[in-house]
Amino acid sequence: MIHSRLETSKELIQPVITSKLEEFHLIGYEELTEKDLWAYLEQKKWRKCEELSLHQIVNDILSVKITQVMSYVTIESYKSDMFDTVTDSDDWKELLK
Repeated sequence: MIHSRLETSKELIQPVITSKLEEFHLIGYEELTEKDLWAYLEQKKWRKCEELSLHQIVNDILSVKITQVMSYVTIESYKSDMFDTVTDSDDWKELLK
């Protein structure tokens, strides 16, 4: 499975992840974390991939744009906040209208 392959490759690609985060931090996105970047890559870039080679993983990390990651983080934040306010079935009915 792709997830287990990524986890075993993560140690090898750690310098690439660190470099990309440093790039984002230099342009003013200091709040972006490794967890945010990794979640974006797993959920958006690699979600439908059966198998990735090491060079594909590195290329995907190096080519990711800050707008892509921040859009993902923002949407995930809205989804999380939206469901935190739902407390009973009436709230769900209102939300799902």
